[in-house]
Amino acid sequence: MEQDVLGADYQSIRLPLDDDAEGEVVATLVRRQAPGRKAVLYLHGFVDYFFQTHLADFYVERGYSFYALDLRKYGRSLLEHQTPNFAHSMSDYFPEIDEAVRLIREDNDVLLLNGHSTGGLIAAVWADRVRGQGLIDGLFLNSPFLELNVPAAVRRVAGPLVRALAKGRPTMVFPAGVSEAYVRSIHRDHDGEWDFDLAWKPARGFPVRLGWLAAVTRAHHQVQAGLGIDVPILVMASARSARGKKGDLTSADGVLNADDIARWSTRLGRHVTCVRVDGGLHDLVLSPGPVRAKVFDELDRWMSAYLEPPAAVPVSGAADGDVVRTRRARPPGSP
Repeated sequence: MEQDVLGADYQSIRLPLDDDAEGEVVATLVRRQAPGRKAVLYLHGFVDYFFQTHLADFYVERGYSFYALDLRKYGRSLLEHQTPNFAHSMSDYFPEIDEAVRLIREDNDVLLLNGHSTGGLIAAVWADRVRGQGLIDGLFLNSPFLELNVPAAVRRVAGPLVRALAKGRPTMVFPAGVSEAYVRSIHRDHDGEWDFDLAWKPARGFPVRLGWLAAVTRAHHQVQAGLGIDVPILVMASARSARGKKGDLTSADGVLNADDIARWSTRLGRHVTCVRVDGGLHDLVLSPGPVRAKVFDELDRWMSAYLEPPAAVPVSGAADGDVVRTRRARPPGSP
């Protein structure tokens, strides 16, 4: 690994992948190391890449080595000849996730997978694919992209049309692009407090292409039909959403419908915790300070309940040196 653009605390390595129709393909694995044998792997969203160093701080302070994967055609992995952020299927990303998990598992016994927005959708379908293999121990989804944020009538009409057109013209640009309001609301040069590379995460976004949109809707149908993810899942979403230029983006999800996230979260697996966060932005860890603190507190309690090793509990009346039984701590608020 070599030093990453984020500085001396971070290292990164390019993962070479099989060429596609556009030519060379790579992904980039970023690492901030912590002592011990626990780790987390972070997957970013659409028009995004890893820059949230305070998220890494949280995990490292808990003793988790932090890894982030800039997926093919995103951020650190975007090559000049490529169509930014494009994929024909959410499964296109499985090879780099497989390789990242393989590398991380060489040095760690516990692995949490953390996905945001489209990264949350990708993480969910990947985790369902590898169920039963013991590759991950938990799944944390931050505002996962589980439904298009349009009225149901529009989805019913536009969905089949998009999928039909995408078969012949996958790179055709969908006329409704990404609003720049959200990025302006979080970047410090505009209305926010965060600094990130506007070449990799531009305010106007990248064009939404029919092939990518069709791939997303197919993954949505897969989730909504019901997955069988076999590890504990934490889904977090804002308490409300904001739509349009008049929406209040300072205390709501301005990208997705948070109610849809909560609704479909129950289809991910049998062990799902869903938390709604008052005042949360789309990327909950970029919310204002007091709200961020709530997000991290909820995540901390969930990790303590489901990812920490079982606590040894002495058998009632046992003498020193007698065998003890163990149990996993129950989640906060359970009977």
